[in-house]
Amino acid sequence: MIRNTAYIASGSECDIFLSAARGRLPVLLKGPTGCGKTRFVQAMAAELRRPLITVACHEDLTAGDLVGRFLLRGGETVWEDGPLTRAVRSGAICYLDEVVEARADTTVVIHPLADHRRELNIERLGEQLLAPAEFMLVMSYNPGYQSVLKDLKPSTRQRMVSIELSFPSADVEERILLQETGIDAEMARRLVRLGQAIRQLQHEGLPEAASTRTLVSTALLIKDGLLPQLAAEAAITGPLTDDPVAARHLLEMVKIYMA
Repeated sequence: MIRNTAYIASGSECDIFLSAARGRLPVLLKGPTGCGKTRFVQAMAAELRRPLITVACHEDLTAGDLVGRFLLRGGETVWEDGPLTRAVRSGAICYLDEVVEARADTTVVIHPLADHRRELNIERLGEQLLAPAEFMLVMSYNPGYQSVLKDLKPSTRQRMVSIELSFPSADVEERILLQETGIDAEMARRLVRLGQAIRQLQHEGLPEAASTRTLVSTALLIKDGLLPQLAAEAAITGPLTDDPVAARHLLEMVKIYMA
């Protein structure tokens, strides 16, 4: 049971994470956009009472960005730790969100931290940090979205404990909407049914499904007074696709469930 933050477990993900933390093992979270990976890590950090340092990975993120670099300040050259180094020094949980978006050289610094060595090499300082027991490395990515050219190497995967997250079951998703937004139970049920229907829609113009996050956003708009159909169009249909055919299918679904 997660006590310190709002997270509703869908399976055994909490048990696996906590066991990995006790074993000082890194964790790889896999799942679609908006299924709750970041919220899950926040909940685990609260449960373990450890600080959390989150890095939103992108295609320009390098190993230097993670470890740190020399900067010019006031006419002097000073070293500034990167987020990964700060996490190692402080015994925090370092969460690399969508790690495959980062440049390939990041694996050079990740691998020694993710195996039995638990070391971070800061070559520019000539320093080798041994991670304390409290430090934990967590990474996430979306397997369904990534291309063949953007995937984790087997050498990286095999260092990790994998937790697969997906969209919650209907009853859990309804509880999430009720807890997050305070919307009434009937509207929560309608929104969840809409989300499930969209997830079954197969169309090339719809690369992503309606996430729990989009349902929460829709519920918040409805709670604020927007008509349900208008709220769903703004928070679900618009963000999911620009393809006119896919958009038309979505609008038809919205009318069915939100009218």
